[in-house]
Amino acid sequence: MSLEYAILVSLQERAGSGYELARRFDKSIGYFWGASHQQIYRSLKRMVELGWVSADEVAQEKRPDKKVYRVSDSGTAELARWLAEPADPPTVRNELSVKIRGASYGEIEQVLAEVRRHRTLHAERRAVYQAIEQRDFPDRTRLSGQPLHQFLVLSGGIRTEQSMVDWCDEVIAALEADAGS
Repeated sequence: MSLEYAILVSLQERAGSGYELARRFDKSIGYFWGASHQQIYRSLKRMVELGWVSADEVAQEKRPDKKVYRVSDSGTAELARWLAEPADPPTVRNELSVKIRGASYGEIEQVLAEVRRHRTLHAERRAVYQAIEQRDFPDRTRLSGQPLHQFLVLSGGIRTEQSMVDWCDEVIAALEADAGS
């Protein structure tokens, strides 16, 4: 998937400037499709050239004018076309997995420390997602449309992070037992 489709989804939810879009990425969709602010601005430029988005100049007091981006009709059509395409299964490029596989060639304690660090990071990210869930989706039984779709992605993120915490726990226990034998 290219970044452009993540941007189209975000702009369909709410028009905004490049800065606002980058901040939204930092707080929501970026948890699942990361991009730097520079990548977002480059993609917006390409999307304007492709006719997928339009930009309106908005005057601001004591600040430079800003461009507010909106999805055009051709952008809506492109997003619908992309949504109908089969999605490739996610590929796994997990540096930690390679380190665990190679643990016997280095210091097990260093690999264990890295697994523990990752466990903490995944637990922290799970907690962030759970806080968002509590704040934004207190009554999940009444969700439909866009809020339901947003919740489903968040729910998948919570489950993914829980799975990573569980896996790290399994790895830690196994490596500790192996190091003690």
